[in-house]
Amino acid sequence: MTVLVVDDEPHIGRIIRTRLEQDGFRVLLAEHGPEALAMLQAEPDVALIVLDLMLPGMSGIDVLRTVRHDTRWAALPCIVLTAAGQDTQLREAEALGASEIMSKPFSPRGLLGRVRRYTARDAAADEASAGESPTADGASPETGVTTGTRPSLP
Repeated sequence: MTVLVVDDEPHIGRIIRTRLEQDGFRVLLAEHGPEALAMLQAEPDVALIVLDLMLPGMSGIDVLRTVRHDTRWAALPCIVLTAAGQDTQLREAEALGASEIMSKPFSPRGLLGRVRRYTARDAAADEASAGESPTADGASPETGVTTGTRPSLP
């Protein structure tokens, strides 16, 4: 499965890529919004996006808004990464349908667990639509999706 990682800090992108590739994922790295959207256009098999909110030029919120308003990607799981103190952006990401929100610094192992969970849901949805029984991860047999956990905001 392919994961698109969007972060303008190259060392963060490399850490995420290394951890996900060790687990068998194919990883595409983008450092800014327009590059991420171009990769989505060129790579129809992207199963999930890991998206930093603070990007130069086009913000992560703008990327998420574009993704959610395009029918090809509207249901694509998106894990948002954010630094502390971005409450307004967090609320907006939540309103735009971010699948999950993680604060920086984050645990690469914790991120891997979340990526596994969301990509397993996609596999469960494919199996369910093919008439197979869903997995035991709590995914809905109709959609293969369960609600992600989000931090509560003040």
